[in-house]
Amino acid sequence: MEVSLLYIRDCPNRSLAQARLGEALARIGQPDQAIDLILITSVDEAEELHFKGSPTILVDGVDPWAPPGPAPGGLACRMYRIDGQASGAPSVEEIVQALTRKT
Repeated sequence: MEVSLLYIRDCPNRSLAQARLGEALARIGQPDQAIDLILITSVDEAEELHFKGSPTILVDGVDPWAPPGPAPGGLACRMYRIDGQASGAPSVEEIVQALTRKT
């Protein structure tokens, strides 16, 4: 399994996403799984990687939280919904679900 965390410089939610991702990996018995940290530095790079905002978690190159259909990429923050509330990263439980769909 390949796990990546894409982010922009000074992203206020990168640490939160990275911590939740680490906890989710531990919960599924893969605490030593490598996480590729990818700094997105240009709009061209964002569009090439189908980056939907910072932070973005990819599991085997797929963004489990991407909206259906084409959506513009860019250098911006991304918000997630947890129980109807805005959050800067998916919940640990949501990440576990995304990881176990691929394993």
